[in-house]
Amino acid sequence: MLKNTKRRTAIWLCTTAVLTALNIAMSSFGVPVPGGHLYMNDIIICTAAILLDPLAAFTVGGVGAFLGDLFFYPTPMFVSLVTHGLQAVVISVFSHYVLKKHPVLLFLVCVGITGVVEYLIGYAGIRWFHMRLWDYRGLFLNLNGIICFRSVVSFGVLGLVFHYLIEPLGEKLFRKLPLRGVVLGCSGLVLLFLIDCILSACFRTPILY
Repeated sequence: MLKNTKRRTAIWLCTTAVLTALNIAMSSFGVPVPGGHLYMNDIIICTAAILLDPLAAFTVGGVGAFLGDLFFYPTPMFVSLVTHGLQAVVISVFSHYVLKKHPVLLFLVCVGITGVVEYLIGYAGIRWFHMRLWDYRGLFLNLNGIICFRSVVSFGVLGLVFHYLIEPLGEKLFRKLPLRGVVLGCSGLVLLFLIDCILSACFRTPILY
């Protein structure tokens, strides 16, 4: 029993650390699209929300997004901690405890919840802080430039892909790994994550557009 507990803890730490590091790294990569940029870290956030429990999902989505802003942009945005953290937690809770056997409902909930959270945070930034945190104006079916068809549907589709395809395959792979390999892999990946944070903080180049 103790060995299994240690194994699960090691896998949890390893997965959370890797996805957090990937979220931070992908925060610096964006694909230009009409009305702004499509950032690759959204894929990582969806992955974490589907694969991990709510606490780990918040760590990857919220803390990872905040650290990405801190390292790669002129001013850290605490709104990323709230927006992406809440999105990840909500998707994680619904995918693990509510909608596991209802794919259509899971898709609709992922679309609806992430859209509502994104809109509320975006509206609050404009209304009370006089800042447009992102801009979807010009994109298909956008609502006040705060949310759009592409952003919410992307969360829904990725939620299904990761929940029904990647999560089962990943779980089978982790179960086959020996405990010693998991611990060594976790330690190495955490070390790489810390090195990445230090180098990014020391040599960051803010992205301006």
